[in-house]
Order: sequence, then C-alpha cells, then structure tokens
Amino acid sequence: MRGLAGRLRYLLLSTRGLVLLAIGFVALVTVVWSTLSGPMVEWGVKDFVVRVLGMRLVEAEREGRIITLYHAIAFPVVAVLVYLMTDSLPMRPQQAATINGTITAGYLTASVSGMIFAYFGRNWVLHGLFVAGQALIFYAGVLLALALWPWQPCYRVTDPARARTRGGVDLERVAFFTMTVATLGSAALGAVAGSHFGNGFKSFLAEDLVREPVKTFLQKAVIGHLHIMLTLIAIATALLIGRWFGFRGVFHRIAMPLMILGTVVVTLGAWSVVITPHAHAIIYVGSVLVMLAALMLVIFGWSKLVQEGLARVGPRAGRPRPGQRLWALIHDPLRFGALWQMVYMNFTVSGVGIFMAIKLDEIFRVWPHREERILLTGHWHILSALIATILLLYFADMMGVRGVARQVYGWTIVLGSNLAFGAVTVFGLKRLFVSEYEQQRLVAATLLLADIGLAAVLVALAAFLIWRLQDLFRRRGMWAGELEAQEPGEGGYR
Repeated sequence: MRGLAGRLRYLLLSTRGLVLLAIGFVALVTVVWSTLSGPMVEWGVKDFVVRVLGMRLVEAEREGRIITLYHAIAFPVVAVLVYLMTDSLPMRPQQAATINGTITAGYLTASVSGMIFAYFGRNWVLHGLFVAGQALIFYAGVLLALALWPWQPCYRVTDPARARTRGGVDLERVAFFTMTVATLGSAALGAVAGSHFGNGFKSFLAEDLVREPVKTFLQKAVIGHLHIMLTLIAIATALLIGRWFGFRGVFHRIAMPLMILGTVVVTLGAWSVVITPHAHAIIYVGSVLVMLAALMLVIFGWSKLVQEGLARVGPRAGRPRPGQRLWALIHDPLRFGALWQMVYMNFTVSGVGIFMAIKLDEIFRVWPHREERILLTGHWHILSALIATILLLYFADMMGVRGVARQVYGWTIVLGSNLAFGAVTVFGLKRLFVSEYEQQRLVAATLLLADIGLAAVLVALAAFLIWRLQDLFRRRGMWAGELEAQEPGEGGYR
C-alpha cells in the first residue's frame, strides 16, 4: 500500500479514489478551458493561455471544439455516477471492479484524446482513440445493465417499507436498470448522428437551430440526444441521493413506479423528436412523473432531517417551535443542500422551461435570436451545474467532511450556486423587464453576481481538492484507511 503503487491503487481501484480522480479531471478541464470565455477574453487571459499551451483555434471549427469539450466533461461525470452505483447497489464485487475499470479506461481515453484532437491540432489517431474510448464507456454501460438485472432472485427484497412487486422485485433497482438501458439507447441515438460526420453531416450547436423551420433527421437526433442524456443524468443523481438518504416508506412506494414510468416516457419522448413535432408533449408528461418522484424524495428527506435534528437536541416539552424545526432542517448543509438544489432547479430550470414553452410564440420568438439563444444556453448550463453541485455535496459527505469545514463547504456550494444561477436566470429573462437601451445596469449587476457566486463555488471545490491532494502525500493519510476499507475480497475492489 505504501508508495506510488498504493496511491495509484487508491485512485484507480477504490470508489472514493475513482470519484476523486474524475472530479479532479473535470475541475482541471473547467479551470483551463474557462479561460477561453468571457470575461477572460476581455482581460487578455485567453490569448495568453492559447499562446502558452499552443492551442490551435480556428473559428470555422468552433462548434466541433465546443461539442468535444461538452463530451469530455460529460464522460467523467457519467463515470462518477457509475462508480457511485456500483458502490451503493448490491452486485458481485468482480462485476463492480470490471465495470469501474472499463469506464475509467473509456473516459480517460475519450476525454484526453478528444480534447487534444479538438484544441491542439488534427491528429486523426487521437480522433480514433476518442471514438474507441466512447465505445469502452458504452460497453461499461452494457455491463452495468447486466449487473443491475433486477429479476435475479438474490436481489429480491422482503422489506415492506421498500417499493417492490408482489414477487419481491426491488422497484428501486428496476428504476436504476431502466435509467441505464435508457441511457444506452440515448447514447446510441447520438452515435448514429456522430457516425455521419464527414459524410454530409456537420457539427452544430443546438441553440443555433431553434428557429430553423426545417431540420434534418440527424440534426433532430442530436437535439434529442443532448436533451435526454442530461435528463437521465439528473434521474440517476436523484436515485443515488435516495440511496444516500435511505429512501423508504410510503413515499418510496409512490416514487419508484413514478420514476420508472417517467424515465420510460421522457426517453421515448426525446427519441420521438426525430419523427414527430409533438415530442415535447410526451416529454412534458414524462418530466412531470419524474418531478413528482423527486418531490416524494424531498418530502421524505427533509422530514428525516427535521426528525434527526430535533432528536439531536434531546427531548423537549411540547411541540417543537417553527424555528426549532427550521434549524433542524438546515443543520446539515450537505444533506439539506442536495435536496434544496432539486427544489431550486424548479425556479431556474423547470419553471423557466415551462414558461418558455407556454409563451414561445407570444414572447420568446418575438425577441431577437440572440436573446433566445442566451436563455437556452443558460437553461441547460444551469441544469448541468446544479446536478454537479448535488454530486459534490454527496461526495463531500462520503469523504468524511465534518464540523466547521462541512458547514463552510456546504453553505458555500449552496449559496454560491444559488446566487450565480439566480442571477443568470434573471440575465436570460432580462428582456421581460428592461429594453435593450436600459439594460446596462441590470446586465452589469447580474453578471457580477454570477461571477461572485461561481467563484465561491470554485474556491470551495478547490479547497476540497487541495485538502485531499495534500492527504495523498501523507504516508498514512486518509487515503490509506479508505483503501484498506475497500481491499479486494473474493472478487475485487468495491
């Protein structure tokens, strides 16, 4: 365990090490590539970074580079979800080890090769590795689906507090399995379009096509792919948060059928984008079912936090006052925050999206395209970033952040992200409040608040990663204990 070999085993074989490696990878990519956008462009930072790193940025290739960047970040995020699933769901250790090893090799190969290909020249061997890495990720997903097969007798449950069929099939496991299969199908939908690059199909950003009256089959496939993949990542995250909270009882029995049905409907709705103009109606039905399931989780989780918080201060005479209940609810910013981010998502993502759909022709299609483009881009960036913050809160608890550090880290992530994404939402909707000639003060204020909020989140994440990085240099750091706790049993690491 000592020395470099022990540290590599920790980072490449243990769940905590694998998640830490993936988060560190995403953080590194985010820090470096964020310098290519505003306000770094105006400050000259972009030119400095491009010159020092030797990047090759051709304007005509911008869409392709951005799509590669999105995928290079999405791959490790999907890997994190897989690691957490293989850790928290019952399965054979050898299955978990094989799945983890395959997706790690896949995301590292695809992300590194893709980023070098897109930003540092055109070595087509790297493009081939980019595709090969994605094939490994897909194969890991197939292995995960096989491992999750919920109808195996050994995974049946008898606990009446858990959602199950009369035969004892665990409906939560069915929900994970359904989400995994839906993800594989949705990835294949994007791969169909991707396979036609160089054969008359060109890369594009979806926000640039919203006002195109006619879209090709492959363009619609890409639009359906990007929407459903982010939705399925959100569903996987909600299911994992349920495992974290020990979700059970009547709300669990209501939520799991809704989550399963919602996942199926929203996925079919996204796929049907290629054949019907009414796909959004199907997607709305599926989304409502998934959101109701998430609401059940929030009610259960917050009730549990209140009960735990009141129990911590001991028995009291009479009913607890509202202030005591509120303190009990928010006393743990990591667990409260993970559920609060799901609620906040409705104010900055779901609510805005529904409002846009209702008023699309009356308001938003009347605006200049640039304004609608800003709102759409902010819409899915906020959704993906909120999911990331939920995973960061979950992982901090998993890594044993306690005491003052838990309070500071948790509240910084929650308040910083809420400030930033609230400001970005107001910025995107600004044309509802001010005209273009009177917008400057609002634009300046919202962008400043967004920068402050995002900076706070990044500082908190940096502090967390530095804390764990310095631990890796200690001979008997926490990493050693965590590795020992996951030493291979009969079948491998978990």
